[in-house]
Amino acid sequence: MNQLNVEESRLISKFQTSFLKLKAYCEAENFKGWDPYDGLNSKIFQALPLKHWDIARLAWIQGFKRSPINFRKFLLVPKQHNSKGVALFLLGYCKLYKASLKGDNTFGNSDVLLKQIKEITELLLSLKSPGYSGSCWGYNFDWQARRLFLFKKNTPTVVATAFCVEALLESYEITKDVAVLKDTLTAADFVINDLSRTPQGNGFLFSYSVKDGNNTVINASLLGAKVLSYSYKYTKNKEHLKLAKEAVLAACELQKVDGSWIYGLLPVQSWIDSFHTGFNLDAIETYQKNTGDVSFQKHIDKGLDFYINNFFETNGMPKYYHNKTYPIDIHCPAQVMVTLSKLNLFKENEVLISKVLDWTIDNMQHKKGYFYYQLKKGVSSKISYMRWSNAFMFNAMAHYHLEMQS
Repeated sequence: MNQLNVEESRLISKFQTSFLKLKAYCEAENFKGWDPYDGLNSKIFQALPLKHWDIARLAWIQGFKRSPINFRKFLLVPKQHNSKGVALFLLGYCKLYKASLKGDNTFGNSDVLLKQIKEITELLLSLKSPGYSGSCWGYNFDWQARRLFLFKKNTPTVVATAFCVEALLESYEITKDVAVLKDTLTAADFVINDLSRTPQGNGFLFSYSVKDGNNTVINASLLGAKVLSYSYKYTKNKEHLKLAKEAVLAACELQKVDGSWIYGLLPVQSWIDSFHTGFNLDAIETYQKNTGDVSFQKHIDKGLDFYINNFFETNGMPKYYHNKTYPIDIHCPAQVMVTLSKLNLFKENEVLISKVLDWTIDNMQHKKGYFYYQLKKGVSSKISYMRWSNAFMFNAMAHYHLEMQS
């Protein structure tokens, strides 16, 4: 056995041990957990008059988010299901099911995994936000966005909705449950009727949510286009195709010459980061696959080149920003595995992915199986967050596992 094969065998063994521990941890928690932004769920805070003051709400959330010590149990913040987190688990189980059909039962046989897929699908559908034009999802906590606005819990966002739509359609492709398909596709009506549109260049940007004030986030708009492209795939609704293309066009016109995207158009949103770049590439690629319109390929190519060359050190350590490393956020190593899988470039970049995975397991996984939120230059936040950390890594590692079967 040559040195390359020895190294590959070592990493596969390490990966399997790591993923089995993560899977066992998440299942034992029934996919419930805390979140970086769930501070306002504190029963203590909700009993105080401070809950009516935006500055107090913002300070309370940021205190929880930034603290390396987890005060949630003491301050009565319950562990709950988060719709986006549940969607990521469902996506992961769908990948594991596909791997089991190839004969690999490391993470469960097809019967067990199918049962889990059906159960998680029902759970995800039960978390929908009622009262809108179509199926949509929000988060399980109130969230104060600076002093701009307050998101009440279950206020739907295009981000949570897009992840849920993708997961439910993956589930449908396995279970062939037509009721799931019909319910999920109504999300296009939510995107069209309930989100605002801001004219931009030759197209427009979909708003982040039904609340006004965060209307020009590039990755959020692309996720709206992604939802409409899924609708077009199944319904051939040309209006959905038209609107999706206009949103993708606007986002691509906002791409910098070097291939990068800033996060959003507000003055406080001008940073360039790793995982939102990954979201953008994923969404444009999904649009192209679902519609057959490949006119944006040059933007994917430029964006991918920037992504690969600016967000990862030679030893596999992921960077948050293109021009600085810290904080090292668990989203960054997770998203690169998913994005390169979506772009069908996993094998071409397997050396990079392997280094990133190896580094992440060594530096960001607890012995109990969960993954840390962020590493910082000073004191790091090693709290277990179910949506932000564990669900993202679960989905990423499931993608990795399926890719390694091919």
